[in-house]
Amino acid sequence: MNKEKRREILTRLCANNPKPETELNYSSPFELLIAVILSAQATDVGVNKATDKLFPVANTPQAIADLGVDGLKEYIKTIGLFNAKAENVIKTCHMLVELHGGEVPENREALEALPGVGRKTANVVLNTAFGWPTIAVDTHIYRVSNRTKLAMGKTVDHVEQKLLKVIPAEFKVDVHHWLILHGRYTCIARKPRCGSCIIEDLCEFKDKTE
Repeated sequence: MNKEKRREILTRLCANNPKPETELNYSSPFELLIAVILSAQATDVGVNKATDKLFPVANTPQAIADLGVDGLKEYIKTIGLFNAKAENVIKTCHMLVELHGGEVPENREALEALPGVGRKTANVVLNTAFGWPTIAVDTHIYRVSNRTKLAMGKTVDHVEQKLLKVIPAEFKVDVHHWLILHGRYTCIARKPRCGSCIIEDLCEFKDKTE
């Protein structure tokens, strides 16, 4: 795919959704961090149902730490892998209090040192909470990037590096959300909705559907 076609794809996605946002409910960098940790192998809808009950009760590192692992589990037990996630969230909250004054650090190394936080989660927080031009490649972005041939790669890390290389600077902050939403609602896994896709004529996927 050439750079002119990439730019047109991004221009259309931007025109369709000029200010894309995450579908996770949050009102602070800390709430976003916890929601993203909980969202691993879970849906945003499922996470929101849990955090809509949790955050009114506890939405600071100290408040969630005070719940303890068992107390936190009561709020997140409807989410997959909730046992491990509860352990990680409580450990993360203690570290935020002890090492960062109860604040979420705007620093990749510090974020990735937190339990339950990998590169993808750190990218989401840096991008969505702090406006960094990072691209967190999940299954949706991996699929859309490869299927359209926007940025092909054999692993999520390869796709991330390719996207960072080929996406023009003015689109980098928002491309993460555009591609996730496109993969979630249009370029879906089993049968992409090519007929209603705003970039169908630019996409290089050979097996297009009606």
